[in-house]
Amino acid sequence: MRSIWKGSIAFGLVNVPVKVYSATEQHDIRFHQVHAKDGGRIKYDRICQECGKSVQFADIDKAYDSPDGERVILTDEDFDKLPAAEKHEIPVLEFVPTEQIDPILYDKSYFLEPDSSSPKAYVLLRETLEETERTALVHFTLRQKTRLAALRVRDDVLVIQTLLWPDEVRAAEFPSLDDAPSSRPQEVKMATSLVESMSSEFDPTEYTDDYQIELRKLIDETLANGGEKVVHTESTKDDEGEDAEVVDLVAALQRSVEAAGKNAKPAASNSKDSAPPKKAAAKKTTAKKAPAKKAAAKKTAAKKTSSTRTDGSKDAEAKGA
Repeated sequence: MRSIWKGSIAFGLVNVPVKVYSATEQHDIRFHQVHAKDGGRIKYDRICQECGKSVQFADIDKAYDSPDGERVILTDEDFDKLPAAEKHEIPVLEFVPTEQIDPILYDKSYFLEPDSSSPKAYVLLRETLEETERTALVHFTLRQKTRLAALRVRDDVLVIQTLLWPDEVRAAEFPSLDDAPSSRPQEVKMATSLVESMSSEFDPTEYTDDYQIELRKLIDETLANGGEKVVHTESTKDDEGEDAEVVDLVAALQRSVEAAGKNAKPAASNSKDSAPPKKAAAKKTTAKKAPAKKAAAKKTAAKKTSSTRTDGSKDAEAKGA
């Protein structure tokens, strides 16, 4: 695996240097569009719908279309004025019972590897999470986007799972269920019996993606047979990089405990000064991101209806690079 981000977890006054890796990967076979006649790759040009000219990547800005039909164009200078996200730090906000996090909120997962000559702080945080049976809520910034995330332990490795904001989860409101009749006791009993007869321990390795297996088989057979369907291409390789950092664990822990003890008294006597501001901050962050989400949705729609690409091409090319 290749590290995609480096920084540190801020656990009180303790810093835990880590390297971040994508914990999952897609094995779906990806296809390109080609000219059926000669197998030539079909590429998309960035054409301006106003002047009809091809636009260079450096000359593309981002825009938001309002519901009233007005378009706001934002440049890189405009985005630089926004509050900067934490550089390379993953601050722990609080520790919560794991079962209180609704699984529907979980998004992308990342493995954390210790990035220090001594992984003592990493091990301490891992064992503390296991001992308390709690999950740490953190702020995780990746690719200039800050998300709320859950920090937990999986197979002795710290894992970060980004969380969706509450307003990103749709409300399930189906009128057809309002007047749905309740099941009869006999029906519930028979259904329960069926569930018990089909019950077992979950083992994901027992399940396979048959479609992808057969698709891969088809491609391999085509490559083996050769012929006009096979076109030779070139591939590129990415570079790797790494570095480390050291912490004074005991002293930092002592100062963290003392600081937490001092802050605990006023928080207990006046709860209005602690928890609510944190939630308000989250709402502010959500409100600021809302226009960007709407813009992204419109860009996606535009992509499907035209062979040209506008501001959405920036993200696509960045990923390809």
